Amino acid sequence: MDYDVMIIGSGPAGLTAGIYAGRATLKTAILEKQPGGQMGNTWSIENYPGTGLTITGPRLNDNMREQCTENNVKFIQEAVVDIDRAADNTIDIKTELGNTYNCGTVIFATGADPRKLGIPGEEEYRGLGVSYCATCDANFFKDLRVAVVGGGDTALEEALYLTKFASDIKLIHRRDEFRASKILVKRVLESDKIQIIYDSVMKEITSGSDGLVNGAIIENVKTGKKEKLDLEGVFIFAGHVPNTTFIKDNKLFKLNEQGYILVDDQMNAGSPGVYAAGDVIKKEIRQIITAASDGCVAAINAGHYIEEEPFES
Repeated sequence: MDYDVMIIGSGPAGLTAGIYAGRATLKTAILEKQPGGQMGNTWSIENYPGTGLTITGPRLNDNMREQCTENNVKFIQEAVVDIDRAADNTIDIKTELGNTYNCGTVIFATGADPRKLGIPGEEEYRGLGVSYCATCDANFFKDLRVAVVGGGDTALEEALYLTKFASDIKLIHRRDEFRASKILVKRVLESDKIQIIYDSVMKEITSGSDGLVNGAIIENVKTGKKEKLDLEGVFIFAGHVPNTTFIKDNKLFKLNEQGYILVDDQMNAGSPGVYAAGDVIKKEIRQIITAASDGCVAAINAGHYIEEEPFES
């Protein structure tokens, strides 16, 4: 057996699982397609206990990775393509590089990706004015006009972050009120750079002769009236899709219709020794702290499973 615990994904759920598994002296590795997760693309985190009034996502991510390393957790940068039960009841994890790692238990913490609107121009102009991460790309839109699509915490947080760069921000929301936290709504309403356009959806993103975004067409969901906005950028925050595509038919996991993994209160994902944590599971609240909590619970129960099973090292 190569590892006691293998963790797939290195967002806050995976990293916390790594910290707890490592501290329990379990031989642990984290498989990551690329370092970090959504946390690594978050500029300002104001509500994570013990970090002061604010900390950047990259800094918190680095802190967690350092704790993993201090607890002898190994990082392996390879994308996973298959997970299967071995004959001796251990688990085989296969990667895109053709490697197979054998472990006693696995914690699946791959998170979720931004949901696409599926409108004309969205895919064509990605990177040419269309973005899903203000923290990553805001600097490219200094003194330019942009639109933000969405009405949740992420959309409002990113709109507020964009006020440091863009000259004008149109916040497009399909409803007539926000579902985001009250403090964020208050800040958005008080901003002199953000104009809220309620009851509207984006129907198309357009470009100029240079191939860069030059506007968008929006539609009022109540009246059907369409309007053209002159823009240089579009930031889309319309929810997320769980990263579970390659396990949708895997018998080791139970998934719901949306592709989220179903877990019990021990973070077991439907098969002995198989756990899941973070934004990839079905849950009501998706925050860094809840992902970290999931990772903690998964790692502790993975440790109990390893102790109870007579695996050969």
